[in-house]
Amino acid sequence: MVLKAVCVLKGTGDVNGTVYFEQESDSAPVKLSGQISGLTAGEHGFHVHAFGDNTNGCVSAGPHFNPHGKDHAGPTDVDRHVGDLGNVTAGADNIAKIDITDKMLTLNGPLSIIGRTMVIHEKADDLGKGGNEESLKTGNAGARLACGVIGITG
Repeated sequence: MVLKAVCVLKGTGDVNGTVYFEQESDSAPVKLSGQISGLTAGEHGFHVHAFGDNTNGCVSAGPHFNPHGKDHAGPTDVDRHVGDLGNVTAGADNIAKIDITDKMLTLNGPLSIIGRTMVIHEKADDLGKGGNEESLKTGNAGARLACGVIGITG
């Protein structure tokens, strides 16, 4: 049975978008697609954060989703936060098209990302290689530009 989810990102200024999630089976990777508009051209950190709480804007979403207590890293690293998805790149049209497949995310079970928050950040994620403590927590990706809770879809 294919599992599907969606996240509508809303943020400051003109930053907004929609991310779709699809998982073919419990053990299959999760495929993310969609787009985010209103971004400055270049790379922007893109993460799943721990809480599905946007009552105080994106700040109340908490830290990156990290159930295993790992350091922040890139999406291809073995030791990383579950929510570490690296960067998406906005073109000159200020739109980032999302096409990500991730083996650590899941849409079911105790580590499901359903009900958690997706966040798009102001700056590029340094993938934990920035050489300072903040890099190992957030990738120095800067302010949270837009966010939304991941929900089940049909």
